Amino acid sequence: MFALTKKLLAALLAFLPAPALADTVAITAARMLDVSTGRTVADPVVVVTDGRISAVGRAGTVAIPADARRIDLPGKTLLPGLIDMHVHLSRAPTLSGYRVLEYTDGFWTVLGVPHAEATLRAGFTTVRNIGTANYSDVALRQAIDGGYIRGPRIVAATYSLGATGGHCDSNTNVPSQARTSPGVADGPEAVRAKVRELRKLGAQVLKVCATGGVFSRNTDPGAQQMTFEELKMAADEAHMLGMRVAAHAHGAEGIKAAIRAGIDTIEHASFIDAEGVRLAKERGTWLGFDVYNTEYTLAEGARNGVLEENLAKERRVGTAQRENFRRSVQGGAKHIFSTDAGIYPHGDNARQFAVMVRFGMTPLQAIQAATVNAAAALGRENDVGTIAVGRFGDLVAVNGDPLANVTTLERPAVVVKGGELVRGP
Repeated sequence: MFALTKKLLAALLAFLPAPALADTVAITAARMLDVSTGRTVADPVVVVTDGRISAVGRAGTVAIPADARRIDLPGKTLLPGLIDMHVHLSRAPTLSGYRVLEYTDGFWTVLGVPHAEATLRAGFTTVRNIGTANYSDVALRQAIDGGYIRGPRIVAATYSLGATGGHCDSNTNVPSQARTSPGVADGPEAVRAKVRELRKLGAQVLKVCATGGVFSRNTDPGAQQMTFEELKMAADEAHMLGMRVAAHAHGAEGIKAAIRAGIDTIEHASFIDAEGVRLAKERGTWLGFDVYNTEYTLAEGARNGVLEENLAKERRVGTAQRENFRRSVQGGAKHIFSTDAGIYPHGDNARQFAVMVRFGMTPLQAIQAATVNAAAALGRENDVGTIAVGRFGDLVAVNGDPLANVTTLERPAVVVKGGELVRGP
């Protein structure tokens, strides 16, 4: 009877799928940068199991499983995968101004596919996409997470929330063609409803437009466009729903209103004044200055179709923004790496590191802005931003020492996302 039972059990087990074996990858290199401390670790070993780091340490202190696939990187320096906190994957800098009217609505989502892969191959394994049409960032995130296309981990904001006629509305001087952006809300209660709607439709983070902008028609970048009450409602409602909030804010008063409202990150921050820097420091608000893209816009913008109205605003904003970035660094405010990719070509994100260093940061501070700081601002410290047990197996390897020459980050030799080699030998 017992023998029969064993035979029956064996027969039943034969029909069950075999248990999946853990996918294990071991990565070795010459050096590893501990971005939290700035310390360089010699001869590191990083073991990634099923997409997350299961062990990390120096060679000889970490056992490499016998069945592990190996990625050996002699002579190279390992860093955690980089994070860009301000991208627009469905935007192309070469299609600006009235040229956007030549393309159908779905074109921009399709365009996001190569942009996502270019961003990942540039070493940016996580991005925050803050502002798009047609929920294209949600579509890209679903395709990437499902394994259909390659790209970074996307934190999606969907439509930017703003005021009628503001930077994040659809503005035109042709009344018969006037329309309102799906992200527009006027008054605190309308803002509350809009936050809930955007979250329902896929937003993981909220973006609000507190002031005018450079690339919108008929708006002044320095002018506040949402009231304090509207900004506070947006922040309170988003936080209640578990979302962080980013504010597009160039003007000094709009920046301070957003900080006082409890918004988590200030994007652009071009005209921030001494009081704004003090408030940001006191309240722990993160500042994200896009200090690289001015050079690209002024050099290539006219050729790409950017209107003179917008180029004139860029000339006014760019110099002030960089000097205020320097002052905010000297003032001890907290910074994140925000580039506004899509204003310049996707994949060039790392070019901003050198500009951040030129205007007052150390290389380590600039790297921290794109790793530990960005992870903290996202509320994702347990997932990304450092090479540590439990985090995703997202790594970048460069030739040389990025603390001695931060431009090495512009040419990553190897990119690994979740233990999968996406760029390299």
